[in-house]
Amino acid sequence: MFKRWLQQTTMATMVALAPLSVMAQETPKQGGDIVVTYKDDITTLDPAIGYDWVNWSMIKSLYSRLMDYAPGTPNPVPSLADSFTVSPDGLTYTFKLHKGVKFSNGRELVASDVKYSIERAVDPKTQGPGAGFFGAIKGFEDETGGKTTTLSGIETPDDGTVIFNLSRPDATFLHVLAINFASVVPKEAVEAAAGDFGKKPVGSGTFILKDWTIGQQLVFERNKDYFVKGVPYIDSFKVEVGQEPLVALLRLQKGEVDIAGDGIPPAKFLEIKNSAEGAQMIVDGEQLHTGYITLNTKVKPFDNLKVRQALNMAINKDRITRILNGRATPANQPLPPLMPGYDKSFTGYAYDVAKAKALLAEAGYPDGFETVLYSTNTDPQPRIAQAIQQDLAAVGVKAEVRALAQANVIAAGGTEGEAPMIWSGGMAWIADFPDPSNFYGPILGCAGAVPGGWNWSWYCNADLDKRAVAADSMSDPAKAAERTAAWDKIFTDIMADAPWIPVINERRVVAKSLRMGGADNIYIDPTRVINYDAIYVKQ
Repeated sequence: MFKRWLQQTTMATMVALAPLSVMAQETPKQGGDIVVTYKDDITTLDPAIGYDWVNWSMIKSLYSRLMDYAPGTPNPVPSLADSFTVSPDGLTYTFKLHKGVKFSNGRELVASDVKYSIERAVDPKTQGPGAGFFGAIKGFEDETGGKTTTLSGIETPDDGTVIFNLSRPDATFLHVLAINFASVVPKEAVEAAAGDFGKKPVGSGTFILKDWTIGQQLVFERNKDYFVKGVPYIDSFKVEVGQEPLVALLRLQKGEVDIAGDGIPPAKFLEIKNSAEGAQMIVDGEQLHTGYITLNTKVKPFDNLKVRQALNMAINKDRITRILNGRATPANQPLPPLMPGYDKSFTGYAYDVAKAKALLAEAGYPDGFETVLYSTNTDPQPRIAQAIQQDLAAVGVKAEVRALAQANVIAAGGTEGEAPMIWSGGMAWIADFPDPSNFYGPILGCAGAVPGGWNWSWYCNADLDKRAVAADSMSDPAKAAERTAAWDKIFTDIMADAPWIPVINERRVVAKSLRMGGADNIYIDPTRVINYDAIYVKQ
């Protein structure tokens, strides 16, 4: 479904595309204030650290990057960059910055800010989960190894030019420069915040944070100085936290809420869908998503391959899709079906209780074992965790379910040894960009198996890492099929090691009020989750 957009870029050809514009049936109009709800509070708005599906959209709107995406599409286009060139060998990218862009503190954004921001994202002291995305830039190993705090591969010959020198071609590099970790921040604001920049963000994006009352609300106001005129459309959006999804949905039906951020609980889905206004309220679409159970390969008994394979056979995925009103399909591999590299012929581990028990016995656990399964506490995730718990009990594994706030689950996953198993629902992997590599590096590669990272299986296969680098080095369009095939084999080989239990590929369902306008794909945006820059209120 998705094309590899970088491979459509002509090497050594100047690219200057139009600014972002909304795609919708109506003509969007300026104005309006909206209310969005979530159950859990936001942990951080620091682009070098924030990496969950709730704060991702907000971070996108607070900051700018060299590249961004046309609303509702996976097409990387220049944003802070007016234009760029790529050398014929794919090793040098030169960007010319848009003049007059200002941070919300009033200072003009310059090339050195771009360099600082990416170096900060890579710096191990930041403890951000996105460092590995920049692995192709020269000097990466020196900075991550603690030899330096800068990247030798980034040059800023003047305030309006940024040059990236890569150690190898990278077919994903334009996408990398569009993700949140590449957001540009002012050094002086980071230092002034003294470790609290995530609560005191300063950016150059479409919105500015005006208020954050912890545990209650965040208020974002339109950035009147944003460098693209006419964007965004709404004047402000308020995010109310601590809202149970069922309550939020009832408030939405009354017109008190405009977007129920946690979606529609399964218990209410059919009622809303079959209501007179259901078709106008529900946005239901496919997404590049895989929900999975992590198995911590660093702790017993999950360091045993046969145990991991047995648990892959123990989970009844069809039952979980029924809990979700059929809004998902069973998964058998890390990649979702819409992603290039997905192997349609791969069958994975079939649901087989008897074989799972036999494998556990072979592994030395004929009577099973006790463990802990972490889950978020927003409906329906605890119910799914309980279904998983029952499946595990059927093969002799007694799992205690710990349903916690999302931030606590993320913290447990990013701490080696704390979380033996995690059901990822509610924060499962949704592609940062539409390329198979994004389902490897952060969540299955060695770069993600670090404190604060998202590889909660703590799985690190050096051979697969080398093959992943080789696949991403195929930036020549003529090698597109070869690159896709390479990724295909990487993911099926991962399943032989079984660090995950792939469970479902879920559709995203959003509830919005009748006054909200815009095309469906800006409420289920492939790169932003919700695109606050492009949504608008009908006048």
